[in-house]
Amino acid sequence: MVKEEEFAELRQGKGRWKKDLDEARSKVPLRRNRFSTVSDLEIEGLYTPEDIKHLDYFQKIGFPGQYPFTRGIQPSMYLGRLWTMRMFSGLGGPEETNQRFKYLLEHGETGLSVAFHFPTLMGYDSDSSMAKGEVGKCGVAVDTLKDMEILFDGIPLDRVTTSMTINPPASILLAMYIVAAEKQGVNREQISGTIQNDMLKEFIAQKTLMLPPNPSIRLIVDTVEFCTLEVPRWNTISISGYHIREAGATAVQELAFTLADGIAYVEACIDRALDIDRFAPRLSFFFDAHIDFFEEIAKLRAARRMWARIMKERFGSKSSRSWMLRFHTQTAGVSLTAQQPYNNVVRTTCEALAAVLGGTQSLHTNSLDETYAIPTEEAAFIALRTQQVLAEETGVANTIDPLAGSYFVEALTNRIEEDAWEYIHKIDELGGMVKAIDRGYPQAEIAESAYIYQQQIDSGEKTLIGVNKYVTDHPPIPIWRMDPAIEKKQLERLKAVKTTRNNDRVRTHLERIRRGAEGDENLMPLIIDAVREYTTLQEICDVFRQVFGTYQDPGMF
Repeated sequence: MVKEEEFAELRQGKGRWKKDLDEARSKVPLRRNRFSTVSDLEIEGLYTPEDIKHLDYFQKIGFPGQYPFTRGIQPSMYLGRLWTMRMFSGLGGPEETNQRFKYLLEHGETGLSVAFHFPTLMGYDSDSSMAKGEVGKCGVAVDTLKDMEILFDGIPLDRVTTSMTINPPASILLAMYIVAAEKQGVNREQISGTIQNDMLKEFIAQKTLMLPPNPSIRLIVDTVEFCTLEVPRWNTISISGYHIREAGATAVQELAFTLADGIAYVEACIDRALDIDRFAPRLSFFFDAHIDFFEEIAKLRAARRMWARIMKERFGSKSSRSWMLRFHTQTAGVSLTAQQPYNNVVRTTCEALAAVLGGTQSLHTNSLDETYAIPTEEAAFIALRTQQVLAEETGVANTIDPLAGSYFVEALTNRIEEDAWEYIHKIDELGGMVKAIDRGYPQAEIAESAYIYQQQIDSGEKTLIGVNKYVTDHPPIPIWRMDPAIEKKQLERLKAVKTTRNNDRVRTHLERIRRGAEGDENLMPLIIDAVREYTTLQEICDVFRQVFGTYQDPGMF
């Protein structure tokens, strides 16, 4: 550390450097007059100890596995176990996705991640008029327990962790997973994984909408309460900044709005009289790893530090496990380009490296062809191998938080944290995240940031290789296309299930769910009983829509 009396000498030295810089600029002009991150945070040309002179090591950096967890949530981090390599997969029907799962597991994937098609995401069955033309196109179709059974056929659910990216009908898909595991002989105490189950970010960004905010949160808290007691290894929410960032948010906004969503969920669980130190350790997060390398590392380090402080100081939790921010990361889909698609391999590699240096617990690497369609098998293979090369060949997993102490990284971590706190304080002033969403505050902030970034791309202030610089044509690449027979097979299976199941029992279970929804009963046991009888996703969601009403985005501009 620099001593106080040495800062005067340091400032003098920096002054001499600036003179040298001016002389150099007269011969070789700087590439631009202003340097900034993707999020438009201005970056200085040089950082020195003076930029972190007030940094308290123990309060702001500390040690891995210790409060404030800036350097990681585990004492050993990747020295003990590498991050989970969890590739996002879902294509066509459950048979095709099951094959992709097995292919990736055979080639070294260490965790599963399910991408559902849009009808499932919105709570509709494949035979709905709302699903025409969408079946299996952007993910896997799951209408009933039968689909879930096929999806995980031959995959032992007591030995693999599964993440499911689903929000409005999250409780139903979790119920199907629990029953599918039981049919394998695996009890609910043995399964582990994550359900996204984060509706607040849907209102802000992704817009897969079904119910209004308050009943949406009621269903979320039902899953938290149920899993805390019955499914102890399950992560009940993946509080997601990824979709917020993909909608155009800055790194600061992604961090602030994600943690503000987390605060709202914790408050809702406390209002249910749940014990914070029983449910909080199973909350997880999901962040974007964008293309600005150091900004992303700083964001992830700041996230851990902020959540630890929120849980310890704001909510008074006593367990250190409640203070730990555990998160999955996905490389940035919006950074990928259809132009010159092989550039996307390089982008994904840099973003994945930032996630690793930021201390992620699991990682999905996007495939080079994802701007066109669901990844081909070869593209998914390259994306998985990208993680494996980083893990096994580069040496980045051989020491913990190697960028700690960097004048630049620590200063940027502080800056992102300070700016994120400003947003959180503003949301508190508005009465919390639900009220902020009702007023359109986060939506407007994200829209403004997206507009500014697009202006910078259009003007050339920010560079996008192959789009506004080094523009050349690229020959077509192979693209995954769904066999139309898959939709026909899905519809035939759904019809057969509806014909052969006990429909009297289905009607009884739907009526029980209706009464439970009208009261304050935890709905998870009722949903589990219903899906066990092959009640469809939409049949349950239609009950929710009838009882709670539907939500339509107000379309704020």
